[in-house]
Amino acid sequence: MTSLDLELARERAHHDSCRAALIRMAEDVAEQVVTGEDVAASGADAEALGFHLRSRAKEMGEQPPGPLFFGRLDREDGQIHHIGRRRIAEDPAAPPLVVDWRAPVSRDYYQAGAHDPQGVLRRRRFGWAPNSRGATEDLTALEDERLADERLVDGGAETVSALVTGEIERPRVGPMRDIAATIQPEQDDLVRSDPAASLCVQGAPGTGKTAVGLHRAAYLLYSHPQRIRRSGLLVLGPHRAFLSYIAEVLPALGETGVRQATLDEELARHPVRAEDGEAAARVKHDARMAGVLHRALYGRVVPVPPGDLAVPDGSYHWRLPAAELAAIVTAVREEAPPYATGRERVRARVVRALQLRAERRSGAVGAAWVRRVERARAVTAFLDACWPRTTPEEVLAGVLTDPDPVGTSVSGGGLTEGESAAIRWARPPRSYRSARWTAADLVLLDELAGLIERPESYGHVVVDEAQDLSPMQCRAIARRTAFGSLTVLGDLAQGTTPWAARDWREQLAHLGRPGAPVVPLTLGYRVPAAIVELANRLLPHLGADVPAGRSVRTDGEVTVHRTSDLAAGTREAVSAALAAEGSVGVITADGLVGPVAEAVRGCGAGERVTVLPATAVKGLEFDHAVVVEPAAIVAAEARGPNRLYVVLTRAVSRLALVHAEELPECLGPVPRGPGAVRKESGTVRDEPGAVRRESGSGPRTAR
Repeated sequence: MTSLDLELARERAHHDSCRAALIRMAEDVAEQVVTGEDVAASGADAEALGFHLRSRAKEMGEQPPGPLFFGRLDREDGQIHHIGRRRIAEDPAAPPLVVDWRAPVSRDYYQAGAHDPQGVLRRRRFGWAPNSRGATEDLTALEDERLADERLVDGGAETVSALVTGEIERPRVGPMRDIAATIQPEQDDLVRSDPAASLCVQGAPGTGKTAVGLHRAAYLLYSHPQRIRRSGLLVLGPHRAFLSYIAEVLPALGETGVRQATLDEELARHPVRAEDGEAAARVKHDARMAGVLHRALYGRVVPVPPGDLAVPDGSYHWRLPAAELAAIVTAVREEAPPYATGRERVRARVVRALQLRAERRSGAVGAAWVRRVERARAVTAFLDACWPRTTPEEVLAGVLTDPDPVGTSVSGGGLTEGESAAIRWARPPRSYRSARWTAADLVLLDELAGLIERPESYGHVVVDEAQDLSPMQCRAIARRTAFGSLTVLGDLAQGTTPWAARDWREQLAHLGRPGAPVVPLTLGYRVPAAIVELANRLLPHLGADVPAGRSVRTDGEVTVHRTSDLAAGTREAVSAALAAEGSVGVITADGLVGPVAEAVRGCGAGERVTVLPATAVKGLEFDHAVVVEPAAIVAAEARGPNRLYVVLTRAVSRLALVHAEELPECLGPVPRGPGAVRKESGTVRDEPGAVRRESGSGPRTAR
């Protein structure tokens, strides 16, 4: 038996011990639930204890199967730590058999290197069979980095881990995987950044910004559980397909109580039953609408009606003069509380003024007197006249019937006549209760709801694809993090909405975090260099000042198919993709999805192939992406080059472009260099540096 076999045998035995300890931990928690329910305590204490124990039992029961550790640290002081996704110990007081990857001691696993060993003698990585459910025999390989030796022999040169490379390049089948085993130092810095501080990550395609955001969420739940769990943690994604794709990442890291939603779902006061035209949508998402709505709401606060307020109290009538009432209303307006709070604050001050008059005449009054006067018809009538109750729907219906009648001017922060006309209801409904609201209307209703009553705030919000948010959507998120922090993820180059951000400082100001640091990630681990270099050609046409992406991966392939029969060319490209392992995404302009899906159906695609419109692929990834008619994607919308940039960077191994029309000018000439392939349907065109295959229809590889 070789030394490697002996080491594998020892590590498998340790994994068996860990598995047995984890089973005992689950059994102990289940027993504590039963015991805890019988503990004599007050009702509130027993309920709190039972909830805590049941939550722990639920958490243990929902742990997904899989390997219990992925790494090991051997330190100079003789300590050995196995690193995994959760802490495992034989009992709470015993040294852990596995250390949670988020624990402080685990940071050296990600940060130590030949240039700075940080007291680490050896870092060991473990190789597990693909899709392992944690069977001990699935531990098939290990790889040691002796950091001190590297420092002495290589003068500080870092080595590239074959196991890390293999994990990164493993085919993308099924939902997104966590990256706890492969986090890179620059990613680890972001994951473990100050939990009280907000952070913006400008990440080029394939740099792992989404994974960083999710792992930061898991880290915050581990390091500050009470603070974050008390207020909750929210992950916002661009669409439901994206959320389905990332749904298993946090549970795999041991965190199951996190809300994951789209912003539309978070704002869904009503079902969306209508759709705005482009002009109306642009106006409704504009930041000036916040001022329009504020004026419309507080325009309901009117001057105090003439005459004194008289409140009957038995044989007495307590009076407040109009001047004093006006002073109360003015003072509350200047304090700028939420609208509903302001109304109640006016009520409280009016009642207090009446109470002082009553006490000067007849002595102290009790709480019952205060409650009776608060409900007095005269007091309520006064409030309804000067500070009436209202709802977001009622106010917005008024705005859409007569948009911004007070602030109509660009210089004054209002709307122009053309903009007012764009959002005005052509045929107002009989009442706001029967209104057919659009998705943009729901954003405006949320703004009004936040002006009327301050919403609850999450402890932390992770928002992905943040570059596509409108100013009004950003304000909705800011309201939900008034007392929490934000992790903002995005790429300005991938902005595709009409209101997509071009500058992070302005976007962060709308999110209520103007001082948040913007950290760029440019080194990619997902997308091969050949694909990154092709996508980088689009950067000058995207209207975003972002650094070009780079890639650590030298594998990958770009194939260009020029064809006169788009359906046949698509089938040929998909068939070629199916010959290799992994998922296949067929992406085209929204208007071509039907014909392309029909063409793909004829080549026995099966579950490995997904046909998607270009507008639905953001955040997704495929081993092989087949992009059909890039020119149609560019021509379909104003920010077509940005959309094509997103589409090209969905491939993590191979990219095929199938086109009958000329390729878009913004894409430049056909790719050349390592990993670039060109294929012409029916003919082969000689190009400098190209190797011609014998088959007249075969691809040629540029060197």
